[in-house]
Amino acid sequence: MDFLTDRAKTLTPSLTLSIDSRAKALLAEGGDICGFGAGEPDFDTPEHIKAAAMAAIEAGFTKYTPSSGIPELRQAIVDKLAAENGIQVETAQVIVSNGAKQSCLNAILATIGEGDEVIIPAPYWLSYPEMVRIAGGTPVPVNTTEESNWKMTPEQFSDAMTPRTKMVIINTPGNPTGSVYSKEELEALVAVAAEEDILILSDEIYEKLVYNDANHVSVASINEEARRLTITVNGFSKAYSMTGWRLGYLAAPTEVAKAIDSLQSHMTSNPCSFVQKGGIAALRGDQQPVADMREELNLRRQYMVKRLQNIPRLRVVEPLGAFYVLANISQFGLSSTNFADKLLSKVGVAVVPGIAFGDDRTVRLSYATGMDVIKKGLDRFEEFCCQL
Repeated sequence: MDFLTDRAKTLTPSLTLSIDSRAKALLAEGGDICGFGAGEPDFDTPEHIKAAAMAAIEAGFTKYTPSSGIPELRQAIVDKLAAENGIQVETAQVIVSNGAKQSCLNAILATIGEGDEVIIPAPYWLSYPEMVRIAGGTPVPVNTTEESNWKMTPEQFSDAMTPRTKMVIINTPGNPTGSVYSKEELEALVAVAAEEDILILSDEIYEKLVYNDANHVSVASINEEARRLTITVNGFSKAYSMTGWRLGYLAAPTEVAKAIDSLQSHMTSNPCSFVQKGGIAALRGDQQPVADMREELNLRRQYMVKRLQNIPRLRVVEPLGAFYVLANISQFGLSSTNFADKLLSKVGVAVVPGIAFGDDRTVRLSYATGMDVIKKGLDRFEEFCCQL
């Protein structure tokens, strides 16, 4: 008997997690592996955040909390959004979840139904289309180009819309591209969405990791129409190096937030109690560790981009956010999967094939690893490319 649903059969495992696991397994076997697949900072969680969580455990703060998160954390998020993002919301509009990933899925499950279409600029974070499929919707990829710095134009957005379009997903700063939308670019996209009342899921998990003269702009801060249509997703994993803590949040229109709260109460009850205390410390406490991490990541970014741009036949657009570089390998005559497989087996360098992000011409390299690994790995990467 076939017990699986068609929906379950169509889902694919996370290729980024798979690549990272494979690299770690080879390392455990004694292999000399340079891993560029990681989607998490290699920095420790700041001490004051760890201390707050441990103090909460010692104090016995280990029971259920409200499904939407403890009031103190929700208020800290409200204050943060007002001060840093220009977004004015009430605590009832904020839902704390087990990571920004769950926040994205919650938002999609609460608003997308059978047959609804969701526009997703490609290359995209690989979980977006799968989340849409879980909800019964149809992902509609919009292929961006290096000429537009991997950003969707308003014309592309408008052309992709149909009467079934319900949502568009905007990820800025972006994974895997590192692209950062300007205020003017977001204003143009919001204008298109407002014409047809299209919901905007704005994933801003990398907001604090921007470089050069780039500035992060929250979609919901653009104007009143943007505030009315936007579900803002964020979390603690990237900026505060808290990936394993699984703590994220969203801010949404009241009726959407209420539905998400009900949904989450049946799925996970609540985010981890003492982890939420760590979240308060992250938002209210010393921000210097974030600045220090960004400065170090920027040094790595500059080094990696310069090295990659000097490799013949490889094309790289300088990323202005997150901690990834997307490299176009199309001139080497290999699919992204074949390229990544050969790279790992021949020279011990792990990258993520672009097919995972909807673009088989590319591979993603993360610079969220030490400079010694970056230098050694890029030496091998360059040697591999020159031999093809």
